[in-house]
Formats: sequence, structure tokens, C-alpha cells
Amino acid sequence: MARIAVIGAGTGAMAAAARLAVAGNKVTVYERSASYGGSVGRHEREGFVFDTGPGLLHLPAVQRDLFVKTGKESLEQCVTLTQVDPAGRHLFADGTAVSLPNASRAGVASALDTALGAGAGERWTGFLERARDAWDRTRRPLLEEPLRADHQVLGRDPYPALKQRRLLRTRQAATVAEIGARELADARLAALLDGYALSYGLDPRTAPASAALLPYMEQTFGSWYVLGGMRELARAVYERCVARRVEFVFGAEVVRVVEKDGRAAGVELTGGEVAEADRVVLGVRPHAGLVPGRQVWGADDVTVRAGSVPGRFVVLLSLRGAREADAVHRTVVHSADGAAEQEAVFGGRVAAHPTVTVLRPDDPATRPDEAHEAVTLTATVAPQGPVEWTDPAVRQRFADALVERAGAAAPGLRERILHTEVRTPAETEAETGAEGGAVPPPALAGAQGAYLHPGNLTRLPGLYLAGGWSHPGGGLAHAGMSGTLVAGLVVEGDGFRGSR
Repeated sequence: MARIAVIGAGTGAMAAAARLAVAGNKVTVYERSASYGGSVGRHEREGFVFDTGPGLLHLPAVQRDLFVKTGKESLEQCVTLTQVDPAGRHLFADGTAVSLPNASRAGVASALDTALGAGAGERWTGFLERARDAWDRTRRPLLEEPLRADHQVLGRDPYPALKQRRLLRTRQAATVAEIGARELADARLAALLDGYALSYGLDPRTAPASAALLPYMEQTFGSWYVLGGMRELARAVYERCVARRVEFVFGAEVVRVVEKDGRAAGVELTGGEVAEADRVVLGVRPHAGLVPGRQVWGADDVTVRAGSVPGRFVVLLSLRGAREADAVHRTVVHSADGAAEQEAVFGGRVAAHPTVTVLRPDDPATRPDEAHEAVTLTATVAPQGPVEWTDPAVRQRFADALVERAGAAAPGLRERILHTEVRTPAETEAETGAEGGAVPPPALAGAQGAYLHPGNLTRLPGLYLAGGWSHPGGGLAHAGMSGTLVAGLVVEGDGFRGSR
């Protein structure tokens, strides 16, 4: 039986902990905050309940596999999953609106033709077919295998962009924005695609064309909601860990990974206490101070991403009045000036016309009674630092902008507000320790490997990386896969190549 110390209680780290415990290891999780879940948080007030992190689940097969492999009760026996249908309603700058059905390629095409005009559905379907090719080429190396030693092959973009001959030159889309301009040929379809990238913290102007995988995954495998809020999923994973005798130590901040004889040998906590371990799993964003004097992140030469990674600005609204019967769970109000928004978000400024995602779950557990409603507004924003999100005036102005824009999705919204709670990247940084309140994007192929994350193995034997800041990147599904990969590497050795 090996002693394993896990740093952080995010969902990826807990997935690793549960799997390692089932394999017969003694696992202890050290979490700096007072609770589990990492970014999958919850806010409660006077009977209103809100998710403060992810609001929907994609690729639920990842979570299903975790529960199958770690106990008798399935995922569906521990939480109630419901498909969100329509998957989303999109409101564009010109006033056009379209509701896209959940996990129905034909239904999406028909809805786009009806709303945007004949041919729109065919162009989007053709794009998704090319995205499927990219998915088939990279699914295993990007999701199901540890980052391979020859990961440089992932520097080539797998998206089979259309070849277009113009002025005696052959041109192909290399970025998300170029796909919109050259292949979708409609400003609203381009905004739809840009919105997917932006929601994952990716700049459409520079994100490789392989980001086409993101709408492909959502529209193929569906969007799911957990009754009671996504925090219920984190609770279920935590309880599965406890059932497998994983020990949790909350309020325990790890300041250093202890090294002995060239191996990770434990963790040092604030105050100097040392907890010995045979292996250490790092489930938080890597930084140099954790292993002083060494460069250990990524024996595969993929380094921790530098620079400014966006965060999330969230407005939680407690509303008087019942949710309308025909209200949609998720509405995306697209920016009136997408280019200016992208320039602001990725240039360290506050966007004047943000894209806003409005979540209105039809869930009695989120409201005190049927005469009230809990609504969440979310926008991707520049992180804390470039923007001073602790400034009350900045917070208020941007919150007001989100409420104003969200009125297009919920008429009369402002007049119904009982209470407003604002959460910015500053709160994310304080609660999770992520620099600037950044939210890690998923790993992508292409762009010479610039969108890959450090591999789960490190240069320090016995130290592994799990969670959104390691391969295969951010998002509930990706973080869950990182836990699977770490457990495989620990149990089966460095030669582990993923489950088949």
C-alpha cells in the first residue's frame, strides 16, 4: 500500500484520489479552503441556490466511468442528470434568434435554416463533419492517453479546413475566426462559433481551427444539467472518495513538495508540518515555489502556460416572479461587436459589449418557491491584475452591463431583482488560488503545441499533475480524464498508455 498525498480537492484531483484508493493506496487530500470542489462552487441565500462555476456537463461518459470503476452505485444513482433541451437559445446582434435542439444534428440544421435562411444549416453541418474528422484523429491523444513523448505531432492542426482558391492562391482557415469568415460565410454563424471558443476562454482570432472540437462535442454528446446544481456532482465525487476511505484535510495549504533522494516524498504545510508520502499528485495550478530550485513541470517539454488567461465574471440574481413556462435553460446573448470584445478580453480591458450566457434552470431546488427564480449571468473577462476587479465601481458597471444585456433573454429582468451577488476573477483567485482567477481552457492540437498543457508525469519522479492545469486541460470532462490518467500512471507505471 502506497501513501499518496493529493494537493487540492478539485474534481480532477478527487477523481484521481478515488481511483487510487480503489487500487489499494492510502490517499490523503490536502485542500487550502474549507470545502471540496475547486471551481465547482455554490452560493446560497434565503432559499436561492446558484452554481458559481460550470453550469452544465458535457461528455458525461467521463463521470459515468469514474463511478463505475470506483463503486457499486452508478453516476445516475448518485445524482439526477437531465438533458437540456433546447441545448441553447442564441440571440444575435441583428435581432435574429435561434434555439438549437440538444444532440440532434438534423434538428440543429433545420433550426438554423429556419432562423438564418436556407443554406445556413448545410454550412454548419459541413463544418461539424470536418470537426468530427478532427475529433476522430485526436480523441485518444488529447483525452484518453497521457501526453505522448512525441507530442510534437499534436502541433499539427487536425481540422481539415476547406481549400479555397483566391487570386491564384490556395487559402485554408487556420483559426476559429477564419473558419467563421471563410467556411461559414454568415456573421451569425461566425458569432455562434466564436461564442463557443470564448466560453472556454479561447481567443477566436488565435485559437487553432481544432477548437471546432468544442461545438462538435456539445452538439454530438449533448448538454446535461444536474438537479440541485452542478455542485451536486462535486458532492457525489467527494462522497465516493470518502466511501473509498480517502482522507480529506481542509484548511491545509501546501507550500512545498518535499523532495528526498531525487523523488517526491511528501508535502509541507503552512506552519512547517510535513506529511510524508510515497507519491504526490498536484491538483492545482503548478508554480515554481512548490518545488524550489527545480523545473519539473512537463518532462515532455510542454511548459506551464504563461501570460494572461481569462477568468469569469458572474452575476447571481434572486428574482421575484415565477419562471415563464417557455423559458429556456441557457441563452447566449452575443456581443454587438465581437471583435472589440475579443480585443478587450485578451488585451486586459473591460469589454463594452460582452457576450452574456444566461442560465435559468427549471429546478425547484434552486429557488425558495414557485413564485421566485434563480438566474445566473456569466461572461468571459480579462483576469484580475490587468483589470482591477476589486474596484467597486468597475464591478458595478460591468454587472449592470450584464443585467442590461441579459434583459434580451428575460424581459423585465431588472424590475424583478430582489438581490444581486457579484463574483469576479478576484473572488476566484481568493478561493481557488488560481493566479488572476484564471480558468484553464481545454487542450487543443495545432498552433505548434501552444494549446497543450503539461503532461501528467513530471521531471520529479513520484510527482504527478492532475486537474485543469495539466493534460488534457480545463473543463469538467477534461479534468476528470486527467484524474483517470494519473491513476493509470501511478498504478500501472510510466508506460501506461490509457484504457482501451
